[in-house]
Amino acid sequence: MRAIKTAILLASTGAMLAGCGGSGVFNRDRPDEFAVQRQAPLVVPPDFNLEPPAPGTPRPAEGAASEQALEALFGGPAARSQVETSALDRAGASDPGIRSQVGDPDTNTVAKGRVTRDIIAAPEGDGASAQAVIPS
Repeated sequence: MRAIKTAILLASTGAMLAGCGGSGVFNRDRPDEFAVQRQAPLVVPPDFNLEPPAPGTPRPAEGAASEQALEALFGGPAARSQVETSALDRAGASDPGIRSQVGDPDTNTVAKGRVTRDIIAAPEGDGASAQAVIPS
């Protein structure tokens, strides 16, 4: 009789513990906090006679994340601080319009030689078949 009570007690305890499975409050899907993009605040226009924008056009108050990154990297309308200008002057900064001058067809370039052309034209690979040639 005692063995039957023990078996029933073990079976009921096992059934209750099976109910404490992994689907609960602590195992829910959470949003990725790093994938959230900041949205521009809502602004009431001063003139209510404006026409609504065409569907699919971007909002004028904000750009895409890639446009914001390009503006942050390559400059925008914000002026440089005095400390940044001083650091750039000490480092020997180039002209602010150097990117337009480099693409100019009248810009003279220096030939780097056959070795540099060979390195640039080398096919991509994992390096398993790479060889070193020592000129004699």
